[in-house]
Amino acid sequence: MGSTEKMRPGRLMSGLSQFIKFGIVGGSGTVVNLLIAALSKKIAGWTGGIHESDVFLNLFGTEFNIRWFNVFLTIAFLVANTWNYQLNRMWTFKGISTRSWFRGFFPFLLTGIGAFLVSQVVATLLMNPTSPIALSEAVFDGSTGFRTKFYWATVISIVVAMPVNFLINKFWAFRRPKVKIVEVREPVTQES
Repeated sequence: MGSTEKMRPGRLMSGLSQFIKFGIVGGSGTVVNLLIAALSKKIAGWTGGIHESDVFLNLFGTEFNIRWFNVFLTIAFLVANTWNYQLNRMWTFKGISTRSWFRGFFPFLLTGIGAFLVSQVVATLLMNPTSPIALSEAVFDGSTGFRTKFYWATVISIVVAMPVNFLINKFWAFRRPKVKIVEVREPVTQES
């Protein structure tokens, strides 16, 4: 039995362990994301009378708009992404990266932005009443927190983006540094 065959189960278990830890960190990040999104929504409502579906910015005079829910999700993403990076660095991928905090954070942030864009598309499709996968206004009428369309769209979009986020982080942001062999020499022995 070769040494590579012996390593495979260990590598598989290590990868599974990392995936589970990444999921736990992601779960805590989801809670942070939801809290910040909800808090952003509440503060905007209290201070400016802003509803999550109100237009934040029109896109170049077209019928398309960036809505306030997109802004709330962006704020929540930035806070949760920083939270997740720190926990993943300290726990999930502990000891793998020798990069400085900022050098490691930017690939993580870029990876997060990719997953964030997926989540923005999903959330927009769930929030837009004309979308084929829009959440039902009859069920999600905003009468309670559990019937608020924005909250459910946020949760669903995070769940959809999580596997993409893990794979890109594992193979890019937290990859093991490549080892370069500069020169191979025979060991020098000293004769007495």
